[in-house]
Amino acid sequence: MLLQAQAAVDRHPQALFSDFQWFLFEARDAVYFTAFSELSLDKDALGNIVAEMVARAPQLTHGFVGARPGQPFPKHMLDAITEVTVVEDFEGYPDKWISKSEDIFARADLPLFRVQAAVRRGGPDSEGRASILQVRASHALLEGADSAMLTRSQSAARGSAMQGRKVSFLLRLVTGLRGQFMAWSYIGLAQIFAAKIKPWGFKTLAIKRLRLKALAARLGVRQRSLYFALVTHGLHVGGEGHASKAVIAVAYTLLEGHRTEIDDDFMRVRALLAKFKVKDDFLTYLREIDDTVGQLEKKEISKFMGLMTSAMHNIRGLNSLWKGLPGRRFWRFNMGIEMALTLVPPHRTYGPMTQGMIEPLYVGAWHPGQNICTFCPGRDYVTLNFSMEESHIARVDNIMRLLERIEAMDLPVASKQVVEEEG
Repeated sequence: MLLQAQAAVDRHPQALFSDFQWFLFEARDAVYFTAFSELSLDKDALGNIVAEMVARAPQLTHGFVGARPGQPFPKHMLDAITEVTVVEDFEGYPDKWISKSEDIFARADLPLFRVQAAVRRGGPDSEGRASILQVRASHALLEGADSAMLTRSQSAARGSAMQGRKVSFLLRLVTGLRGQFMAWSYIGLAQIFAAKIKPWGFKTLAIKRLRLKALAARLGVRQRSLYFALVTHGLHVGGEGHASKAVIAVAYTLLEGHRTEIDDDFMRVRALLAKFKVKDDFLTYLREIDDTVGQLEKKEISKFMGLMTSAMHNIRGLNSLWKGLPGRRFWRFNMGIEMALTLVPPHRTYGPMTQGMIEPLYVGAWHPGQNICTFCPGRDYVTLNFSMEESHIARVDNIMRLLERIEAMDLPVASKQVVEEEG
């Protein structure tokens, strides 16, 4: 298998990528994980972290010129993808460290991820933080589910568990034809409606998990409905912004849902599209979101996911015929989605991969032209990780003020009990 994999990447660096991985690679999508540590990390420690990551996520050895799938990296390569800097303090971290990660794609002959640490010169600070670690990778290599498993020192390799139920020949045929139509439609629409290149920013918030859980219970709603409502209302409703709009179009992801054999082998998440009706009153807005989420998640979306997979396959095929397709504007086409809300699985540190790490844990993503908020629950904290237009970043503090205002209300006892799936 290793010989076959080697022969494939020798012919083309991304030959082992699924269509979804190719899509994410070409878009230059990037993801990150960052956390403070009680340990003063050095180059050797980062090298050991890389070795542990590669052992548990062998896809990290794919996708670049000179790749040796499944094999350890030579020292010169480790030195190129790891970095340690010394800082006086951690003021402004991790926000000042988060970026579009364009450097990951700058050299075709290096792995598509980086591991870096900033170490405090005087040793641990008053909170016991001696360093901060950040892992940045092409989204083609890692998803939020992979990050959660690596945080627990578990395997993030793909395998038989990704297989789905059988589908009929007719459904395959219809999905393929519809996928071709969707591919050409999106390419055409992107040339007209691609988002403009705007100033971009990154910001994080960390909130005690029990604080949000208790408020959701008081209000009788799902925790994720509360997450979604706080962010979209805080950023879009009231003052300048999108208050004049009747709805806020969002996409959000879950791990639940049935898989079929025509789904992409890499893609674990299920994507859902929703429209949240704008209401000035937050409680009314929240309950409408909770109803929308509840109804939406009852629907079968395997056909939609199969259609998206087919469209990606067709776009990749067109690109192999002519590199001018689908064009750079295509990657900034967000289909009218104003915000992507990504809820990753709980991140709970365990084992050698995350020895010495301290909560909160920060996990986020960057995609051209798409405003994103990634929710990362840990044991004690939920972090909100924003990658957005600077005009939205300036409004992030509204979210905490909104949360404090709702908590201070004399709320009635919830009329219904909501069972939570978020752990």
